[in-house]
Amino acid sequence: MKRSGAGRPVVVAEVVAVLLPVLVMLALGLWGLDRGGMWRDEAATFQVARRSVPQIWHLLHHVDAVHGLYYLFMHAVLASDPGEVALRLPSVCGAAAAAGLVAALGVRLCRPRVGLWAGLLYAVTPMAGHFAQEGRSYALVAAGAAGATLLLVGGVRSAGTGVWWAYGATVTVTCLLHEFAVLLLLAHATTLAAARLPRRVWRRWGRAAGGAVLVLSPLVLVSHGQSGQVAWLTRPDWESVDRLLRAFAGPTQPVFVPYLFLVALGVLRQVPRGEVTLAAVAAPLMVLPPAVLITVSRFSPLYDERYVLYALAGAPLLAAAGTDRVARTVARWGERWRGARSPWTARTRMRLPFAALAGVLAVALALTAQLPLLCQDRTAGRRPDNLAAVSAAVGRELRPGDPVLFLPSLARRSALAYPEGFRGAGTSRCGPPRRPPGRCTARRRAPPNCAAGSPGSTMCGWWPRRSRCGRAGTRTPRPSGSNSP
Repeated sequence: MKRSGAGRPVVVAEVVAVLLPVLVMLALGLWGLDRGGMWRDEAATFQVARRSVPQIWHLLHHVDAVHGLYYLFMHAVLASDPGEVALRLPSVCGAAAAAGLVAALGVRLCRPRVGLWAGLLYAVTPMAGHFAQEGRSYALVAAGAAGATLLLVGGVRSAGTGVWWAYGATVTVTCLLHEFAVLLLLAHATTLAAARLPRRVWRRWGRAAGGAVLVLSPLVLVSHGQSGQVAWLTRPDWESVDRLLRAFAGPTQPVFVPYLFLVALGVLRQVPRGEVTLAAVAAPLMVLPPAVLITVSRFSPLYDERYVLYALAGAPLLAAAGTDRVARTVARWGERWRGARSPWTARTRMRLPFAALAGVLAVALALTAQLPLLCQDRTAGRRPDNLAAVSAAVGRELRPGDPVLFLPSLARRSALAYPEGFRGAGTSRCGPPRRPPGRCTARRRAPPNCAAGSPGSTMCGWWPRRSRCGRAGTRTPRPSGSNSP
């Protein structure tokens, strides 16, 4: 449908194309949101956000400066309802907003059905659903990146400067939520270069991007001094690349192969001079931030899949553009085979969007193929650990007055997040001490009667994909590394 002469049907189609992915993402995000336990990174959010603002500010000078804005935001969110659902609800909203913004990009750069397909593909991707239910900043960063990209397209096509002010503000807030989102600017610069836009656009973009980088600079300096927090990261390899690609395109083989084919079709489009196309926007967004971070991490490990979640938005846009290309090719073949269309076909073609409905059906099939993964992801066992299970196990094993020894010290987060199971140790010298305001967890040297192997002591810790609490004298697995930012 063309915008000229289509009138009201086009407006309705655009609204539906944006609204439906938002609703689907909301439904998938709210499904199983209260999975019965936080894992250690969520517990960090929960514990820090419940402190006072001065305490949070003091802590950021020592650890987690990269999450400072997010912690302050969650402080306001958890002020009225400090629970697990409230902890994850902003991520659900962020994921829903990202799905709608991806759809809006497809509508703006191509047509309503492309936006509809792209938004729905984003919503049913297991990676998007996973971080929609995580009490961390990554889903909000993805929404900010998608919003900034939409504003970039609007700024290129606008003669005014107001859109560029909004673009600069959005990029700034997104980067303050997580500083690795600054790689988004590299993708946007590549988009402008591919479209061969005039200097006027480059100057406006440069001022907006430069302002965002200037505001971000103090955070980069502070977080660089806290780089020991990511010492647990390892150098990525080809397996890391394959894992990220499958996270973007769908981990199941029946979805992965057709998805890549459609992405390739969406990329293979010529970019006219002076025009921003869908391929010129989506391809750099999908490829460049992960590629740059992976390359840098070969020398200094900084890469993790969640840090580039915002790049996921490019994949469904390209796949939807490829699907649209297939649909238009099939339509041309059909017209040649039928010859001149009958009056009934010409009259009902606008009323019955068969291609759009067929695309929605294909997305529904992809959702069906990945439904077992989505179901598994709604359980606490799919996270690296479950602090509620640790607390429950201690509650079953602990006798009144028994001391508790936390190995490593970060294991104390199970007692801080779920104190019910540790109440029997309240009178013990190993009970949870007061946290200094500059630390996420307390540090205390264990008294002699709490040493490992002493009678009546309990050791608690977390390990990859499992938690274990046992009586002293049992063999304890080696604990995992420190908390990730």
